Amino acid sequence: MPGYDYDLFVIGGGSGGVRAARVAASLGKRVGIAEEYRFGGTCVIRGCVPKKLYVYASQFPEHFADAAGYGWTVPEASFDWPTLVANKDREISRLEAIYKKNVEGAGGETFHSRAMIVDPHVVHLLDEDRTVTADQILIATGGRPAAHPALPGHEHCIFSNEAFDLKELPKAIMIEGGGYIAVEFANIFHGLGVDTTLVYRGKEILSRFDMDLRRTLHETMEKKGIKILCHSVTEQVRKRPDGRLEALLTSGKTLTVDQVMLAIGRIPNTENMGLEGTGIEMTAAGAIKVDDYSRTNIDNIWAIGDVTNRVQLTPVAIHEAMCFIETAFKGNPTAPDHETIATAVFSQPEIGTVGLSEDEAVKRFSDIEIYRASFRPMRHTLSGRDEKMLMKLVVDGTSRKVLGAHILGPDAGEMAQLLGIPLKAGLTKDDFDRTMAVHPTAAEELVTMYKPTYRVRDGQRV
Repeated sequence: MPGYDYDLFVIGGGSGGVRAARVAASLGKRVGIAEEYRFGGTCVIRGCVPKKLYVYASQFPEHFADAAGYGWTVPEASFDWPTLVANKDREISRLEAIYKKNVEGAGGETFHSRAMIVDPHVVHLLDEDRTVTADQILIATGGRPAAHPALPGHEHCIFSNEAFDLKELPKAIMIEGGGYIAVEFANIFHGLGVDTTLVYRGKEILSRFDMDLRRTLHETMEKKGIKILCHSVTEQVRKRPDGRLEALLTSGKTLTVDQVMLAIGRIPNTENMGLEGTGIEMTAAGAIKVDDYSRTNIDNIWAIGDVTNRVQLTPVAIHEAMCFIETAFKGNPTAPDHETIATAVFSQPEIGTVGLSEDEAVKRFSDIEIYRASFRPMRHTLSGRDEKMLMKLVVDGTSRKVLGAHILGPDAGEMAQLLGIPLKAGLTKDDFDRTMAVHPTAAEELVTMYKPTYRVRDGQRV
């Protein structure tokens, strides 16, 4: 619209916001995007990318140990935390520059500034102390770790953001939480030689994942030496004169550690943005309410990604951005598809999963077939590592449609990405059975489990 400075103004320079800005600019739209911290958002700067790099770093002790079974003599290794942090910083700085360059290269304009919505078509850039106008506004400000201010001593704790940049590697750490962030960091710190304890209020880690995977990962982590305390919550964190921390648990146990990390959920970044004054509807948790097409209750203002608290995954935010472009600028109203999303937990061993867990499937379908295989992966046969791999298919016994696929073991995340395609396509167990195996691979189990391990009819295992 010629009366506005921009056809689209995006608030938030994470994966979703940058994708929307870049694609809109490539369509010839006048686009501005504001990011108050660093382009790339949670995933690139303080999430998925640095986490995966740290996962790689933490796996080397096991690789060194396993090499002996294959004839290698590996000298005694040492680890330098500052080197890892510095190399990580260099990589995310490279990626940050690419994100910013991609928007500008497509013709968009970038701003390093906090942005507030003044009215439905006006955005105030605080760092530049000026306002701009836009026909359409997209909010993609993401989320942040929940702070838990009610916890006495919470000011002594760190979160996932700070964990990447600690000045020194702690000798002992307690991590509170049972979600994928807590579990991944527990494995990372343990792999780097830190005495690690995971404290979780629930009965088992990784709620909403398939129970077989949860139990098996729990057992494997404990065998590695990670202490897991379920049905327990931190009541207080005290700082000792020597600088160490004491975490008092509801179980009566006191843990003495160098760091306490809270990984107890994430909350949307919606404060101090002018949303209330604009009349944008919010949920009780502070997320922005949107319709099926990511539009708020104000026609020209949209929201995508974690700030909407729908599905908190980077690829989902990017998908929502592309659907927004189709809806707002291509005349092709497209609702994001949040069904059958493949995902991974980069624990050790890692988890890859797509579709319904067994418990979910049993609630929805009267006849369920479960195909389950547990075995030692070939890579561990010579290393001698006592670690099992688990593969599981959940199948509708009536239609034979594969409802869920769940893997625990090496490269599970890679397999989950590929399994997402047949499950999204609605293929049946017969289609899996007709598929030729690739031998020798672990993944061949997915197409060679011909008989159900057991069935569940009307909620009863038979």
